[in-house]
Order: sequence, then C-alpha cells, then structure tokens
Amino acid sequence: MRWLVGYLENFKSMSYFSRMKSSNYTSSYLHSTRRLPFDLSRCYQREFSAKMYILKALVVTLLPFAALAAKKPAADRFEQYHTKALSSTPLKLDDSLYGKLTTAPRDYSLVVLLTAMESRYGCQMCREFQPEWDLLSKSWMKGDTKGESRLLYGTLDFADGKGVFQSLGLQTAPVLVLFRPTTGPHAAADAGPIRYEFTNGLRSAELVHAWIISHLPDQPYPKVVRPINWVRTIAITTTILGTITFLSVAWPYVLPIAQNRNLWAAISLIAILLFTSGHMFNHIRKVPYVAGDGKGRISYFAGGFSNQYGLETQIIAGMYGLLSFATICLAIKVPRIQDPRIQQVAVLGWGAVIFIMYSFLLSVFRIKNGGYPFWLPPFA
Repeated sequence: MRWLVGYLENFKSMSYFSRMKSSNYTSSYLHSTRRLPFDLSRCYQREFSAKMYILKALVVTLLPFAALAAKKPAADRFEQYHTKALSSTPLKLDDSLYGKLTTAPRDYSLVVLLTAMESRYGCQMCREFQPEWDLLSKSWMKGDTKGESRLLYGTLDFADGKGVFQSLGLQTAPVLVLFRPTTGPHAAADAGPIRYEFTNGLRSAELVHAWIISHLPDQPYPKVVRPINWVRTIAITTTILGTITFLSVAWPYVLPIAQNRNLWAAISLIAILLFTSGHMFNHIRKVPYVAGDGKGRISYFAGGFSNQYGLETQIIAGMYGLLSFATICLAIKVPRIQDPRIQQVAVLGWGAVIFIMYSFLLSVFRIKNGGYPFWLPPFA
C-alpha cells in the first residue's frame, strides 16, 4: 500500500504536458503538425483530474483496512489460539506451529512441553508426567476463559517436531520451556526461553504451576484443581462403614482379645526382634539373601558391621527369640512347677539353652568383628 501512495504522489507532481515535453518524439510531433481547432490539453487535464480524485478516494478508503490487515496477525494470534485452547488444551504443536507461536513479536506467554510419548523411545517419565501436564493446562484454561493471563499451553511430541528438537540440541525428554512476551506492558528484557529441569524426577502439577507463575507478572492466576476421584472416595467410605459395622457387631468378642496382655506381649516381642535383628537395614540396602564364600560353599554371615545378608537377619532373630523365650520360662514358668525334680530339670534345661545360644551368638559376633577376644564353648 505504501508503494501505491508514493506512485500516485509522483504521478500527480508531473503534469501531462511536462511528461509530453520530456519526450523527444512528442516534441517533434507537436512542432511538425498544425494547431487543431480545439485545445486537447484542457480535455486531458480534466480527465486526469477526475481519475486522480477517484484514486485518492480509493486510497483513503483502503488505508485503514491495510493498516488493520498488517496489525491483525500480531494482535489476533493469541485470540485465535486461545479460542482453540478453550476446547482442546494443551495445543498439539508441530514444527511449523511451534515456529509460528514463538516468533517475535508476541504479546503473550507460551509454555511448551517437549516430550516423546511413543513407546519405542522408552521415555517413562514422559508418560508419567503427561497426566499432570494435562491437569495443569485444563485447570488454567477453566480458570482463565477470557485469556487475562495471556498464557498458552502447548505440547510438542518428538514424532511431530524433530526439527525443533534438533535446533534446540535436546538429547533427553521431557523438557519444559517458557516463552515470555516480547512486546506489551509485560515484555521481558530477555526474549529467550526459560527451561525447567526435571532433575529430581517426576514433578507434580502444583510444582510446575508455582514455577510458571514465578516468571509471570505479579497478579492472580488460576489454581490447579484436581478432579474428585470418585472410585477412591467410594472405596474409602465403604471400607470405613464396613469397619464400623464389623466392630459394632464383633465388639463383645473383640474386646477380651484386645485386652489380653499376653497377646500384646507377643506382638511387642515380635516387633522388637524384627527391628533389633536388622530387618529395616535389609529393606533400605536391598541386601542379598545369601552369598558364596569363594570356595563353593554358602556364606550365611557377612563380615563387618556395615554388611549383612537376609538369611543372617532371620538367624539372629531366631536366636534372640529363643534366648528371650528361655529367659521368660526361667523367670515365670519354672517357679510355678510344683514337683522339685521337674523344676530342677527345667532350670538346667533352660539354662543350657541360654548358655549354648549365647555361645553361638558370641561366635557370630566374632565373625562380624574379628578382633573380639571373648568366646564361650562349645562355639569357639
């Protein structure tokens, strides 16, 4: 449109006769012919003036539309894709659409998840994070239907955007990038994308939401709203109601058992034996059950205090349990025996059990700590 206006101005500045005189052919022709009975110059001038007025009116009429058409792509790009995002979010991108949305100038923000969802790529984190990403984008769009935050969500799969992955030099996925506006009242000084790192594993929608708003202007933004899990709610409610019903019916039978001291003593002893024998150590370190000793035989006990086997824990727990049971019998059961001979035999028997098991415990301790000097027969 600018070139049309300039052309008309240049055309107006030159009169018909000045252009005619600038031509040698026209000048020689005028001198070689006789003067006509009527003046053609006035006819040409009137015709030219009429055409000029028509062209001026046409230009003045089309200028606003041309200016509007020039501004429309930059101004309506956000509105166009925000309308699409209201029905389907996040936006599914490809190489061309990614370039179109990230091209400056832009008066909106854009968050893009670069992922690889196909199973052949083996991106487990991509598949695990995708539900959180969908929840975040849908919650944002439901809370910002008017587009006041001027933020769009998009997803670019590796299958649809290999060119973008190569241009960014990405070797892993998922990658989250934020593009801030380059024009407008909230334009960022640095127009480059901001990258979110998944360094500590999977992140929830709430954590990503907090990261996004930390880079946006300070104003209220939509919150993440998780849908109600009706299956889980119904299952929990049914379980609670069933438990209450069972307790109300079985309470007369359950109460005597719950008040039994022997039951609680047994539960306490089992818990003590489990935790003192190293059961938690096995779960934390994922230790092997047994191992070889290098001579073709099985090693049941690992040397050193920082190592142990799964079977070793069970053996130690059994030793502790037998020692505890023998001690309890000597302290509680044996004094209640009425026959003196049987009582004496019980004392000697349980005493021998304690002596032998303690000797075995010391031998195991010497395996764990080779410098331990004490021992008891028969296990030296």
